[in-house]
Amino acid sequence: MRKSYRVKSEKDFNAIFNDKQSVANKRFVIYKLNKDQKHFRVGLSVSKKLGNAVTRNSIKRKLRHVLIEYGKKLQPVDFVVIARKGVEELNYKEIEKNLLHVLKLAKIYQEGTISETEE
Repeated sequence: MRKSYRVKSEKDFNAIFNDKQSVANKRFVIYKLNKDQKHFRVGLSVSKKLGNAVTRNSIKRKLRHVLIEYGKKLQPVDFVVIARKGVEELNYKEIEKNLLHVLKLAKIYQEGTISETEE
């Protein structure tokens, strides 16, 4: 995932959290901030409670892969994905299903629309 698609700075994370727009399902919490930009930006948060570094990085890799795969259908907003307990036990397909569900709830992902983002 390119740097322009990532939320990295503490200032950006705080701006998203302070906007207080959040949606959750059993496996993920999403905080979002509507901004006027060309494409989405995402920050990933996986707690140490979910496992060691290998496990956490594996979860993040799977999340990034889903976001890249469906990137053209995501709204141009900033959002943070927080993994909840139990995600470490899911396979890729289950993570994909749960993440898309919560993105739909947050109105970030719509199946029919394709935005003008570039891969």
